[in-house]
Amino acid sequence: MQVIQSDWVDVGALTDIPVRGARVVKTPLGCVAVFRTAENEIFALEDRCPHAGGPLSNGIVHGRSVTCPLHNWVISLESGEAQGADEGKTPAIAAKVEDGRILLDRTALIARAAA
Repeated sequence: MQVIQSDWVDVGALTDIPVRGARVVKTPLGCVAVFRTAENEIFALEDRCPHAGGPLSNGIVHGRSVTCPLHNWVISLESGEAQGADEGKTPAIAAKVEDGRILLDRTALIARAAA
């Protein structure tokens, strides 16, 4: 008998995250910030600003961006790249919502160990 492993990890309900808010998912490889936009889109990034390592989960979500609470760097929720004149990038993890549940890409979570 072959066991098929899902490529997605269920990390909670969409309603667990407030609109324009974030929650932290703790993994053995570090924390992942899961963000919910005003349009109920879900994005996931490593919970570290590329500038000084600030906790992006404590930042302000606006549009498809989050502003780091330490030095106001604006980070794209889609790509993890700093926007504007700032340079840097934090790893993004594929995320989706199915039946009201937030799912993160298991492969992307595991690949963080190789970095």
